[in-house]
Amino acid sequence: MSLRCGILGLPNVGKSTLFNAITAQQVDAQNYPFCTIEPNVGTVAVPDPRLKPLAKLVNTKTIVPATLEIVDIAGLVRGASKGEGLGNKFLSHIREVDALIHVVRCFEDPNIVHVDGSVNPKRDIETIETELILADMESVEKRIQKLEKDVRKDPKLQPQIEFARRVQETLNAGKPARLAAQTDEDKAALKSLFLLSSKPVLYAANVSENDVVSGNAFTKQVEELAREEGAKVVIVSAKIESEIALMPEEDKPEFLQSLGLEMSGLDRLIRAGYDLLGLQTYFTAGEKEVHAWTIKKGAKAPEAAGVIHSDFEKGFIRAEVMKYDDLMKFGSEQKVKEAGKLGVEGKDYVVHDGDVMLFRFNV
Repeated sequence: MSLRCGILGLPNVGKSTLFNAITAQQVDAQNYPFCTIEPNVGTVAVPDPRLKPLAKLVNTKTIVPATLEIVDIAGLVRGASKGEGLGNKFLSHIREVDALIHVVRCFEDPNIVHVDGSVNPKRDIETIETELILADMESVEKRIQKLEKDVRKDPKLQPQIEFARRVQETLNAGKPARLAAQTDEDKAALKSLFLLSSKPVLYAANVSENDVVSGNAFTKQVEELAREEGAKVVIVSAKIESEIALMPEEDKPEFLQSLGLEMSGLDRLIRAGYDLLGLQTYFTAGEKEVHAWTIKKGAKAPEAAGVIHSDFEKGFIRAEVMKYDDLMKFGSEQKVKEAGKLGVEGKDYVVHDGDVMLFRFNV
């Protein structure tokens, strides 16, 4: 399952520095706008504290974590929806991702140029959101015009027109399209419109080293705006994360502890991005390897099996399921079975996060 989170924001907010740290790739991160033109793409491991204990229990050294694709999209500027600052190219890159990590500058630094001359997170967020909304207004208008022609031949399209007009009203009010979708049916209809501002958003408030634990007045602005639209905020320091990325693995816990942090900002960011996409993890575990598999929340057993191989889904017979907590508690599959905690599940079983599964299939 290849799902992508795009990192976006104004130029010089720390996007590429953050991307470098996330993916341990040294992409160009210069102090001027439009340094990043083509999007950089990296695959990152989703942090999961359950993997090592599971590997120890089944006696394997091979761990394969779940992964997420992160795309570093170049900085947008005011007027991007009309092509300013190579805007059309950047907007097309946003269309290709499933969710957005919006990096917001929440630090003062006279040595790093701000495109608008001062640090103002609320204004910066509105600048980006306005460009996405303006681009979407044009798309929705064209869609409505097409539907109004087609509905004469097919009256069943009328609900689509009504929903598109509702989205148009939301956009005209200066609000992102995602706020027009209240039900699962709405969300499915919204997805079919392929709008930029319909994508779920996670705000990454990029702060100085001194503010990484408690945040500051700037991060409070971001949190207030996020609350209004039901979004989440993760406070990170791109500078600190860059240092952590270069450290030996064994030195990281002590360094984080010295800063008053339990988990790195990037781990929290990746985990939040994973949740933002509505994803969850199930495991397969044996002496060969412990493997974390990514599925959508609500996926049934055959669909989960298909993530491993399409033949598993086609020839699905049943799934043997243990809960991670039960396996840790009882210490082995045999003891889980003796305790009556091993489930034998059919095609209608809805997989839960942390399930440890073995599939039976025949093709």
